[in-house]
Amino acid sequence: MMWCQRTDLAAEAWRLWRESAGETSSLPGVRAREGRLGDFPVTEVEILDRTGREALGKPEGRYVTVDLRPYFADRAGKFSAAAEAVAAALAELLPEEGEVFVAGLGNRAMTPDAIGPLTVEHLLVTRHLAEVLPGFRPVSAAAAGVLGTTGLESAEWVEGLARRCGAGAVVAVDALAARETDRLCTAVQLSDTGLVPGSGVGNHRKALSRETLGVPVLSVGVPTVVEAATLAADLLGSGASSALRERGRDLFVTPREVDARVADLGRLLGAAITMATQKGLSAEDALALLE
Repeated sequence: MMWCQRTDLAAEAWRLWRESAGETSSLPGVRAREGRLGDFPVTEVEILDRTGREALGKPEGRYVTVDLRPYFADRAGKFSAAAEAVAAALAELLPEEGEVFVAGLGNRAMTPDAIGPLTVEHLLVTRHLAEVLPGFRPVSAAAAGVLGTTGLESAEWVEGLARRCGAGAVVAVDALAARETDRLCTAVQLSDTGLVPGSGVGNHRKALSRETLGVPVLSVGVPTVVEAATLAADLLGSGASSALRERGRDLFVTPREVDARVADLGRLLGAAITMATQKGLSAEDALALLE
């Protein structure tokens, strides 16, 4: 049986397919391109139909991955540029008008899963300020926690709150799993396909999507873990035994500096979503309003 390496990143799934089929092969049902947003490499993968969906194992839609490694090489000098790059990618996927509800998914008590709640802490919410900030787009947000601490599926509380506030779009922020260790906490994937909470660690819950919520659902995800079996396959290649691969399915690896990285990314994503929803704000403006 062919070994399937786990990844939530469409860019990695596309590259895995190319590795297996040959670099010059084209994949029917998938359109991919590589470019840049300022200093940051960007890979866009668009899954067009059933053929592409089955080949990459992802829903049809657009996936934009922004490589933030240049930012982590110069945090002080590139924060604004990094936030602007992510904001530009997200703004292309957002509807032009309407209230936006931002859902910070994940468990605040587990650092690799805390990216969603931390992002909400650094987000400019404006729904309650319509009278004093008439030029701002209404944005609301929540980070309710996970099923084990709330008794609620993420899809339940997101749907209830989004409907209650009349949101025209939902932005769901969550942690993901990657195939390559050098992508951990250094990439952001933005998609118009929604997401399945917990899928990064194989704990699939009810999907958050246009079909389940009735409005466009955009996802903002950061890979914070890699499956141990996938890591073993990458490091050992054919030398990784089937027993090692099987036992590694329930183990996940995260970077040593994950605490600092996740805290940093929560601040960056909060600023980026603020800029994407409030056109005309710079990163400095967003930080000044938030801090």
